[in-house]
Amino acid sequence: MTDVRQLPEAFLLKMQELLGEEFGQYLESFKEEWKPGLRVNTLKLSPGELAELVPWNLEPVPWADNGFYYDGTLDGEVLRPSKHPAYYAGLYYLQEPSAMTPAAMLPVVPGDRVLDLCAAPGGKSTELASKLKGRGMLVSNDISYSRARALLKNLELAGAANICVTSEAPEKLAGVWPEFFDKILVDAPCSGEGMFRRDEDMVKDWNEKGPEYYVPIQRQILSQAAAMLRPGGYMLYSTCTFSVEEDEGNVAYVLEEFPQMQLCCLDLDKVPGACGGFGLSGCMRLFPYRLKGEGHFLALLKKSEDAPETRIRLEPPTRMDKKNKAVLEEFFRDCRWKPDWERVQIKGEKVYLVPELPAKLNGIHFLRNGLYLGDLKKNRFEPSQQLAMTLKASDYAGSVSLSPEDERIGRYLRGETLLLEPGEATREKGWILVCVDQYALGWGRLVNGVLKNKYWSGWRLKS
Repeated sequence: MTDVRQLPEAFLLKMQELLGEEFGQYLESFKEEWKPGLRVNTLKLSPGELAELVPWNLEPVPWADNGFYYDGTLDGEVLRPSKHPAYYAGLYYLQEPSAMTPAAMLPVVPGDRVLDLCAAPGGKSTELASKLKGRGMLVSNDISYSRARALLKNLELAGAANICVTSEAPEKLAGVWPEFFDKILVDAPCSGEGMFRRDEDMVKDWNEKGPEYYVPIQRQILSQAAAMLRPGGYMLYSTCTFSVEEDEGNVAYVLEEFPQMQLCCLDLDKVPGACGGFGLSGCMRLFPYRLKGEGHFLALLKKSEDAPETRIRLEPPTRMDKKNKAVLEEFFRDCRWKPDWERVQIKGEKVYLVPELPAKLNGIHFLRNGLYLGDLKKNRFEPSQQLAMTLKASDYAGSVSLSPEDERIGRYLRGETLLLEPGEATREKGWILVCVDQYALGWGRLVNGVLKNKYWSGWRLKS
């Protein structure tokens, strides 16, 4: 927790002017512990199913149907959700409760084309993927390559299949995706004032790069996002700062520069304790003294239906070599889920299920384009870790389901070979989907009761 005495005087003066009589309540909030949260991955299970699987108490977050505050102790013992086997099965994402609001407020429906423009580390992208329910497409981008790699892992862990992960400047994306997306989330880099209570490092960063540094960057990002939004589409702009310049000031800029953009009024009743914008009605602000969460700002904008739409030629379906298709079909006979063969692409040995993309994507740096299914090797198919994360025990003919308390789970996650009892797996040999309580962790290869570990080396825990 940050000591209020560490806050910059210039920031305090600005907040006093902004909040008036409520300024004292804001300062008092620094004496309270911030509330950690987790969001259930509804691509894999319901909140009720998770509550039966994990040991800690879950208290609903009012503004997120699948969001919860959690009590990290049980009978005086500290329980870390990041260490529970359910975490490695991608059943939930650890997320600050106020940060759950942007994805909750963007009206995504299955089948949409969605862009998360500043997506790392992936908390909002994983929820957008859940809302798509495997239909449509999610493009998640972060200009930082290292952060984009973390973003990709979180999406793959969540079992999101209809994804593209890129690491590009927004203007480069706008060059190939003009007016392409139905919904866009811009959770912009900002001065982070709303996180001061939780993270004292944000205070240090503010002293070096305050609102005046971020405003031009945010306006450039918003301009490119507006160019990629389809007529009738929605764009949600959010920050974790209190700065009027970075919040309402940027929304006003968009409305002035892009007459086809309209501000939609967010329903404050959906977030108990939220208040409206300062000097611009229709926006939403969250303050830590008003609710159990940190500071946030949200504004929802819509592009006019009358705006002219750019026509983009889409990539045609693929034709696969009959021999390769036969090898793949042999594996997927054991799998309830079947890929759309017209969207399957083979690049070298690697096999992907790709979404419907524009035909010309020159120069775009993809970390992942679709779902990596696995590798073709000498007339056999080896399934990927990423494919495993989209499945449950009931989805594949060969599986073994271990209880969360089974010590073999830790050994499996470290890459060790396991011994299985006769009849413990649903078949005696071949590919086995290793699960915790029916939810997939990864693959193994069973031979004479010995399960050879196929958990992806890049995700393995260190001893």
